[in-house]
Amino acid sequence: MDFNGFTEKDFDVFKIDGLEARMDALKELVRPKLDSLGQYFQPTLSSITGDEMYIHVAKHARRTVNPPKDTWVALANNPRGYKMLPHFQIGLWNTHLFVWFAVIYEAPQKQEIATRMLKKLNKIYKEIPKDFVWSLDHMKVESSTHGELSKEDLQSFLERLQNVKKAEILCGFEIDRKQAIELGAEGLLQQIDSVFNKVAPLYKIAMNIK
Repeated sequence: MDFNGFTEKDFDVFKIDGLEARMDALKELVRPKLDSLGQYFQPTLSSITGDEMYIHVAKHARRTVNPPKDTWVALANNPRGYKMLPHFQIGLWNTHLFVWFAVIYEAPQKQEIATRMLKKLNKIYKEIPKDFVWSLDHMKVESSTHGELSKEDLQSFLERLQNVKKAEILCGFEIDRKQAIELGAEGLLQQIDSVFNKVAPLYKIAMNIK
């Protein structure tokens, strides 16, 4: 494990102009750290979910013009891909680090997943920590704090997932870049571990794991 924490330079990668220059910096500075985090949390997530997890570091391969505004490592129970499955992510925007449980628009089982989550609405609403956040679009930086949502708000998020083709749902925790840097490697690993343990029940509901 050679993860030694994040620096200002890592977050500032997203200020670099031009696709090629930004991608070069991402590959050199950020991707090795995300890969290390993936290696570190692979056994943890395999253990807490009961599913064998595989690491997928974002390559941004389809981009031809616009440089990425964020980047991540995803962990899912399929070696070939993660977008079609409920999965976990650790990643960065310029402003903060994020740790997610995610069901994004490519997942074909979204309707069934939403139905299962709606059945457990009371449990989810009660057990997700108040300072955790929800997102309805992994490509946007905006999120909603759990403690500020009513149960009806959360229900509407899940009903949207059930009924809207392009809908997504993500739940997790965001760490301001300054704090992420100050936490250092050890503090960050502990924080991420804690988040994954809190969102793992959502994965089990989504995958129908008893």
